[in-house]
Amino acid sequence: MAYSFDLIGVAPLLTFFNYQQKNEQNPHRPKAYVGSYNCTLDSFINAMDMIPKKPEWNWDEVVESMVKFWILHEEKIRLCESELATDTEEPSLVIARVANLEALRGEFELLFDV
Repeated sequence: MAYSFDLIGVAPLLTFFNYQQKNEQNPHRPKAYVGSYNCTLDSFINAMDMIPKKPEWNWDEVVESMVKFWILHEEKIRLCESELATDTEEPSLVIARVANLEALRGEFELLFDV
């Protein structure tokens, strides 16, 4: 199975918490979102434990996709670090998306089955 990892940006803690309460309860979903107070690889690996109703994925492969992202996308990582440092109005998190590409493809195909 193939997985993808991507940094989405910075969001207020409460916004992210409310989103997770509404949308992250399905363990069969093709993607999951994680948040971290720090924009580091270790913090996102640790944040995987906080995913509500974790999908049944190969989590070693998920971590591998995170490491690959970290190696290849320094500019995006630096941008998120900068956004996190300047967003001081309320507690904020760097938000990332993890996706099971096979399940996501299946979900998209269902959208076009008429």
